[in-house]
Amino acid sequence: MKRTDTVTEFIAHCKITKNLSDKTICAYRQDISAYNRYLAEEGGNVMTYVSHLLETNHKVSTIKRHLATLHQYFKYVYRNDKLSNPMLQFEFHLKSEKTLPRTITVREVKKLLTTLYDIQAKATTKFAVFEITRDLALIDLLCSTGIRIGEAAAMTVEDVDLRSRIILIHGKGKKERLIYLSCTETVTNIRQWLNLRSKLNAQHKYVFVNRQNGPISIHGIEDIFDKYKKLADINVHATPHYLRHTFATNLLANGSDLRSVQEILGHSNVSITERYTEVTATRKIKVLKKFNYRNNLLEQKDAIGASKRAENSTR
Repeated sequence: MKRTDTVTEFIAHCKITKNLSDKTICAYRQDISAYNRYLAEEGGNVMTYVSHLLETNHKVSTIKRHLATLHQYFKYVYRNDKLSNPMLQFEFHLKSEKTLPRTITVREVKKLLTTLYDIQAKATTKFAVFEITRDLALIDLLCSTGIRIGEAAAMTVEDVDLRSRIILIHGKGKKERLIYLSCTETVTNIRQWLNLRSKLNAQHKYVFVNRQNGPISIHGIEDIFDKYKKLADINVHATPHYLRHTFATNLLANGSDLRSVQEILGHSNVSITERYTEVTATRKIKVLKKFNYRNNLLEQKDAIGASKRAENSTR
């Protein structure tokens, strides 16, 4: 059987038996194609392929994903001949980078939303009103709920119940969760967009549409955020995912428990959510260094002592 045939067969097998999302299936296909392309051009084996990925500055997390894909692929291909499975010939110990979630400040979120409101107030043409109404609803939703941009793109009109302020989110691994819209302004912005959307000739069910009235893509959302990020003059490195991190970090900083934040974000494992506690700890250190009343008590004691010594010397 040709290698291309086994890949096609494996992908079909995954779709049927593993209940994976389209995004994961696409990643499987891309990872296997990258490996096969490397073998065709350079030769070698799994070990040299991993070395190649390290030399080309791929993140450890990306390399681990490639290995996980290849492990599943070869497990399927050599299911009746385990001795030939190349993944069983090597053992990898890759140390993952420990990076903290990137956030923007609450002040920057305010600047971002204020910029959107200012543009909305000045919109006059039909297209300008369409664009800013959609963009304000979209970015406000990301700020208020911390959902992923893929989840925002996948949201349908039927998923939104503004009367109860509940939105059904289709998360990773085809897992669903409910999100409550606690902010009245966010509800208003989404309602304004849905009212406008109902007048468009959109031949699909998705909430957010592009200029051609088709479903918006995650790349479209990234472009929208990039546009207003620049106009608001906030962190130049910020991405839409920074809003998710900012949302989670501030929930924890304001007293929310870890388990609740995990459920709201749709994390499969609480260890993923725990990353945000380190970010909030960093912020707390800054706050305590700046505002803790105890910090200055010794300085006040020294000042009192110096004053008394000065009095005694004048007697």
